[in-house]
Amino acid sequence: MRLWTVHPKFLDVKGLVALWREGLLAKAVLEGKTKGYRNHPQLIRFRTHRQPVAAICEYLRIIHDESTIRGYRFDGSKIPSNPIKINRIEETRGQLNYEWQHLLSKLEDRDLEAYKKLVGHDVCPTAHPLFTITGGEIREWENVA
Repeated sequence: MRLWTVHPKFLDVKGLVALWREGLLAKAVLEGKTKGYRNHPQLIRFRTHRQPVAAICEYLRIIHDESTIRGYRFDGSKIPSNPIKINRIEETRGQLNYEWQHLLSKLEDRDLEAYKKLVGHDVCPTAHPLFTITGGEIREWENVA
């Protein structure tokens, strides 16, 4: 499971579809509707939020918006359609940069065109709008290869 800190606009088709599917799985976990993945480290940011289910729904809403911009038809009935007013989640610059490099590596392997659009063109990674980026290193829960 990868719940990207990186803005979904940078993901290729496979990445965006996988993120939607994994985000819905995370929602089910946070709602107590499944027994799998309950202790997955990617859920820590959402579990510690004051409103975990609302936070993952807002995370998913942004992904759904990105899919609509691209002309895809993700099933929006699985999440609330209107923005939910919640506190943003703090994430570190180190985590964002780590995920950016991880994404570039994936794109280099599976979508060379998308990779070339991001490398060498002064593209600076921005975060999913749910996150506020602060100073700091890669998070301790990250599974660094």
